[in-house]
Amino acid sequence: MDTLRKLKRHLRRGSLYRRSDLERWSNSVDRHLKQLLTDGTLQKMSQGVYYYPKETVFGFAPPDEAALVRSFLKDDEFLITSPNAYNSLEVGTTQLYNKRVVYNHKRHGEFDLGGRKFFFHMKPKFPKNLSTEFLLVDLVNNLDSLAEDKEMVLSKAKEKARKLNPAKLKRAVLAYGGSKAKKVFSSVFEGHHA
Repeated sequence: MDTLRKLKRHLRRGSLYRRSDLERWSNSVDRHLKQLLTDGTLQKMSQGVYYYPKETVFGFAPPDEAALVRSFLKDDEFLITSPNAYNSLEVGTTQLYNKRVVYNHKRHGEFDLGGRKFFFHMKPKFPKNLSTEFLLVDLVNNLDSLAEDKEMVLSKAKEKARKLNPAKLKRAVLAYGGSKAKKVFSSVFEGHHA
């Protein structure tokens, strides 16, 4: 039992651990993992990822989304977004979606992490942070998956595009735009030259 106590001393509340992280402090990692899960010290988040819950006045806090995704992917190259982010553009999207999208370079598909669904999309490029320009391009890229009136949203998206910095928008379209976005915004850029 002594080695389990030693292992517990290394754990930090609010942190996520992979099985390989625990191997540093345990010579019997599978047995210790089983004991830590049974006594409630750790919670299983996904295959091979465990969480040491942080206690708050309201009970145990769930792990941070970014920490979950970082632990799952084993790297920092990702961007978490949601179709709800489009609502900030004020182009007629008002639906609320219970959907977390993760742009990344490694995984594709739907994964359950800590009881939450994440939709992983492999993309060659995505920004570190959400910007108005990226969101507008991403909205047009994903227009067909939205529940709103597509023509109305597209028309308002073009209006919004005309109010943005053309150089910044052009960079976002070139870096992140699919063929539809490139076509839609090319008409906006032509309007800027006229």
